[in-house]
Amino acid sequence: MTATTNGNQFDAIVIGGGPAGASSAAILAEYGHRVLVLEREKFPRYHIGESMIPFTYQPMERLGLIPVMKTSGFVKKYSVVFISPSGRASQPFYFFNRYDRESVAQTWQVLRSEFDEILLNNARAKGAEVLEEITVQELLRAGDRVVGVRAQKKSGEIVEFRAPITLDCSGKEAFTSVRNGWRLKDPYLNKIAVWTYYKGSKREPGIDEGATTVAYVPDKGWFWHIPQHNDMLSVGVVAEGKYLTRDGVREPEQIFKREIEQNAWIKDHLSVGQQVGQYYLISEYSHHARHCGSDGLLLVGDAFAFLDPVFSSGLMLALKSGTMAGDAVHQAIVERNFAPERFADYARFMRAGVENMRKLVYAFYNPAFSFKKVIDKYPEAGGEITDCLSGDVNKDFTPLWNKIREFVPLPDDLPVGQPLPTGDPALV
Repeated sequence: MTATTNGNQFDAIVIGGGPAGASSAAILAEYGHRVLVLEREKFPRYHIGESMIPFTYQPMERLGLIPVMKTSGFVKKYSVVFISPSGRASQPFYFFNRYDRESVAQTWQVLRSEFDEILLNNARAKGAEVLEEITVQELLRAGDRVVGVRAQKKSGEIVEFRAPITLDCSGKEAFTSVRNGWRLKDPYLNKIAVWTYYKGSKREPGIDEGATTVAYVPDKGWFWHIPQHNDMLSVGVVAEGKYLTRDGVREPEQIFKREIEQNAWIKDHLSVGQQVGQYYLISEYSHHARHCGSDGLLLVGDAFAFLDPVFSSGLMLALKSGTMAGDAVHQAIVERNFAPERFADYARFMRAGVENMRKLVYAFYNPAFSFKKVIDKYPEAGGEITDCLSGDVNKDFTPLWNKIREFVPLPDDLPVGQPLPTGDPALV
């Protein structure tokens, strides 16, 4: 039986209560709109992706959460460092050498179960209605226009909610992109990750305790090493599947333990402490939506695009797109105009940032590339690289890309992301 009442009519519906959904819902609720967040799980819940880069500061400030973060127990992060397989460390990229030390230059390593709950509770506090343990099953349509969703509660009850616009913030699951056939794998960035957690492992002293470390293994694979509070550590390895599963090794634990031996720094830092919890594996990291949405539908965060996480861009892009989508949808509600074309600027802005970060990721994975080679020849490139690594991705990096192309090829921008015009046959 399907339940529908007048109380199920909203100004906007948000699918997913993660960072993109919680931030867009908080903005819309702050404007006074009636917004509903539908979250499949019960918070707090586990999620990977713990490292924040400096330019998450602006969306977090927009959400009013900087004071909360400054009084939190999350580990402070001031830099990123790169480690060769032999264990030799690069000079750290200290953010305060380029940005204000009291704001942008100091960020955090977060426990996502706690951080995401902070974001979702912030949306609640601003007036968003949040329903947890409810699974969206399909979009409701009137012709080509999305007019709401049909969802199933934990009890099994089917309920419909209606709104003139629905925001798909469903994360890497990419609810509508998959169903509409819009999901496009990146032509090159198809890696596998295996990760777990340690307690009591070795840390760097002082200001370097919270650094994100990228430690190389052969064939352009790499470990992430992310210190967390309560003496916990998130650590994982990313590489091509054919490399990680060589010699028929397929169990995540076996893969992980073998790769520890491939980097002296990682081996040393994990030589003390204890592995806790399970070993995780995920594949097909990077994907892009062909369209940012259609009439009555807008894709936000990972549901719109997700990049290989080597530079920890996921949270920044999710929060940035969430706050930007909140402002754009507010204007649509005020003007009562939800035509897809009005979100073209949102799509263009977000795709430009994704493409800039994507170029740096492509360069990183090329065996002929190193940051040192570029900076040795072009010292001024150090600042440009730091900007992109830090998430200041919506600027003109043409001079940097021209320098890097002297060392390795870079990809063209993908011709994707613009809204689907009403009546287009690509809508299913």
